[in-house]
Amino acid sequence: MSGTVLAGTPIAVDFWSVRRAGGARLFFLSHLHSDHTAGLSSTWSRPLYCSPLTARLLHRRLQVPTRWIRPLEVGQSHVVGEEVTVTLLDSNHCPGSVMFLFEGAFGTILYTGDFRYASAMRGEPALRGRHIDRLYLDNTHCHPQRPLPSRQHATRQAARLIRAHPRHHVVIGVYSLGKEALLVDLAREFRTWVVVSPWRLEQMRLLELPDVFTDEEGAGWIRAVDVAEIRWDTLVSWNMLRPTIAIIPTGRPVKVTHPNIHLIPYSDHSSFSELCEFVEWLKPCSVIPIVRGGVCQAYFQNYLSSAPQALPDLKMPKPTQESAQQQSRGKGQDPACLLKRAARRSAPRGVVYESPEKYTEESEDSTGVKAPQQNKCESAFCWKGGCACHTGKEKGEAESGEQPGVAGAAGAASQTPLSDQHVPTGFAEQYLLTPLNVLKQNSSQKFDRLVEDFFRRGEAS
Repeated sequence: MSGTVLAGTPIAVDFWSVRRAGGARLFFLSHLHSDHTAGLSSTWSRPLYCSPLTARLLHRRLQVPTRWIRPLEVGQSHVVGEEVTVTLLDSNHCPGSVMFLFEGAFGTILYTGDFRYASAMRGEPALRGRHIDRLYLDNTHCHPQRPLPSRQHATRQAARLIRAHPRHHVVIGVYSLGKEALLVDLAREFRTWVVVSPWRLEQMRLLELPDVFTDEEGAGWIRAVDVAEIRWDTLVSWNMLRPTIAIIPTGRPVKVTHPNIHLIPYSDHSSFSELCEFVEWLKPCSVIPIVRGGVCQAYFQNYLSSAPQALPDLKMPKPTQESAQQQSRGKGQDPACLLKRAARRSAPRGVVYESPEKYTEESEDSTGVKAPQQNKCESAFCWKGGCACHTGKEKGEAESGEQPGVAGAAGAASQTPLSDQHVPTGFAEQYLLTPLNVLKQNSSQKFDRLVEDFFRRGEAS
């Protein structure tokens, strides 16, 4: 699974295991590639935020009920969950794919998802001059020994290859979503229809792409098929009917099994030089790789901002008024025992939401999530710049771009402060759920003072 729960926030991106999501209660989908939707199905029953185009495909492809799909307009800021502001930005990866700019008590976070950097992104008003505390970065090709041309240059390479085989039919291997721009460019360049399967033709129409696709066999001499169909045996079969070459547009290493299979370095992920340019422009406080296993942080150290990062707001809540029965039970007990009991009482129980029956089809346009506040934490947060402990495993550039990874953010929990009206049952229940290193980073003196205050109240009771 290529997704994560963002530490210190109530946010999960491309992460669909509610049981492992800790305190996350706001779920976002960056795009519809399969390694970003692992675990997402027709049984999903939480509000889910995505772009309008992804929303259109999501119900059709995965049968997610429309009552839970919350499309948010790209380029506009939206308040969700009454505590988080999010702005969706085009990620230049595949149709409907977006980056998420999150703002809240946790600071400002940019989550790129899978993206291909373009210099035009510098003109995005939401990013110009913005202070970024944490940048979750698509590091698929974050290696100086893995250069990639621009997609425009790769398209020209494909056109030259096709011209070099004027008597051949051309089969192009693509995934279920992505590389549509390449197909459109080649269709216009050679003035031919691109033949696709009926289901893919339906999707092209949903995407409102130019009318260059058909499912009529023989109507054109360029055909798009699933990349898995391009093998030695299929090339042999196709060439028995007519001379055929196959093109696989990809930015990752692929073993070629037939002389008529050609690789074109066309990638929907940023090249190493593009990543450097992007990070140098943004100057975030820290970079966290989305694809786990890489060492990309070392390449960006000179580009990071020296400004301090924002930490979750750990304002001390007002003590709750206990009942007379609770007060009598607490008298005479050792404060340490109270701490242990509070820890047992506040053990994570999962996320509690309003009953699905409360939602109707008409609520689709709602952008807020009404959910009981849950501050759960199963593991300590890591606030060091470049930490990858909450990201997914490394992937190669498959349908999404790469093979599904396993997100390591299962224990990441929401640290969003509770209002005075939603304070937990006691002081310890609020602060035992906050990792000590985070509290101490916020203020070691304040932490010591809070602990002293707690024990003093325990003794007084």
